[in-house]
Parts: sequence; structure tokens; C-alpha cells
Amino acid sequence: MTIFPASLTARTGGCQGCKDSPPLDFSFDYAYQPIVDLRDRSVFAYEALIRGPNGESAQSVLSQVNDRNRYRFDQSCRVAAIAGAAALGMTERLSINFLPNAVYRPELCIRSTLEAARQHNFPVERLIFETVEVEHVDNVKHLQNILREYQQFGFMTAIDDFGAGYAGLKLLADFQPDLIKLDMDLIRDIHRDRARQAIVRGVVSMCQQLEITVIAEGIEHAEERDFLADCGIFLMQGYWFARPAFKALSEIRADAWPTP
Repeated sequence: MTIFPASLTARTGGCQGCKDSPPLDFSFDYAYQPIVDLRDRSVFAYEALIRGPNGESAQSVLSQVNDRNRYRFDQSCRVAAIAGAAALGMTERLSINFLPNAVYRPELCIRSTLEAARQHNFPVERLIFETVEVEHVDNVKHLQNILREYQQFGFMTAIDDFGAGYAGLKLLADFQPDLIKLDMDLIRDIHRDRARQAIVRGVVSMCQQLEITVIAEGIEHAEERDFLADCGIFLMQGYWFARPAFKALSEIRADAWPTP
């Protein structure tokens, strides 16, 4: 269980946004879900998914986030995710969601992340920062600046829920992340839906030209897995492979892989 004191930001050189916000008065922890690579049946990364201190839903935690504690919550999440991954002995990449509206200045707000990575001996090149496309961002150029700064620090960057939000193709036109994660509404029953098939094929072709790797999330059926693999998508995430494990690393189901 993670509760962060007010002194955390001062010790790690946090930005003014965190210094002006009150200490968190609620606790949280993480579940970890694998992102698999079909090509060699390996785990490409684990996504850190926020949970309550006893495994309660993400919403039970996020409902307590407001304008006053948003900065400190975002910073605390990064530190907790890295500490939890290190404690579990994770050697794969770690994907952490961040709130663009909670980043005051990227070069300052990243200090606690860098300190946590150093303290827990977690290489920065194994960190992925995901931003959710559907989140309202007051200043898209600010988001682009955050992502560029993170790439310069050596982190990988990802746009989550691609295809569901307000930014879409315009965001890709102005900034190319390392990864995009297709929204699960595009994935659901894709093997039966010609419109979704055409859209996903188009996104894959576009991303190949832009040198962006595509991840399909929300896989729940073998038929979805197989169609997406035929499209050239090999990084996947979803219940078909493994459910999130609270304070643990999920094991991939033995029958989740395609038949050779």
C-alpha cells in the first residue's frame, strides 16, 4: 500500500505544481498486465494499472483525484509503479500511464521518476509512458512537448486508446510516438467486422510508414488475435493472454499462443 508524505517532492526535486498541492490523503497500489510479443512468445512489457490498496477498482482511486492533488498523484504514481515493478523483479519494460494535465514542466516533473529509477536500479530505457488519447488536454502543444522531452530522456512513449479520442490523426501528424495502442472498441469482434478491419489495416499501414509500433489491446478471443497477427500486429494485450495480477506479474495462459 502506498501513501506518499509531503516531503517526497522536496527530496526528489519536484516542480512547483507538486509543491503547491497537498499531500495525498488516500492510498493505492498496482496490478500488472503483460503486453505479449507473438513472434517469440515473450512478454514485451507490463502495464502498471492503478488499483485500490486492497485491489479495488481503478475508479475507486481516480474518483479521489481532483485539481488540487492531481500533480502529486501523477508523480506518486510513477514512483510507486517503478518501486512495485522492481520489488517483483521485473526485467521487462514497464508501461506507466500519466496525466498530461498534471505535468507542470516536463524537465522538472520527471525528476522524481529519474530518482525512483536510479534508486531501484530500473533502467530508464525500459520505461514506457502512455498518455490516454481520450483525456481532455488543454494544450495539445504542451502534450507534444512532454512526449518529446520524455523521448530525449530515453523513455519510450505511447498513445493509449488510439482511435477513441479527440486528437487522433492530428496528434500523429505533429508528433510520432514510439507506440500506439489501438482502442479496444476497434478490436472487439474485428474478425467479423469489415469496417473495423479496413480501419485497422489503414492504421497499420500508416504506422509502418511513420515507424510507429502498433499494440492491440483488449484481446479476448483467438479469432481477434489471429486476424490482427495477419495484419502485421504482433504486440497484444488482453484477457485472452492474462488478466492483471494485483501486486504480481501475470503468467501467460499456456493455450493463449497461436498454434505453430
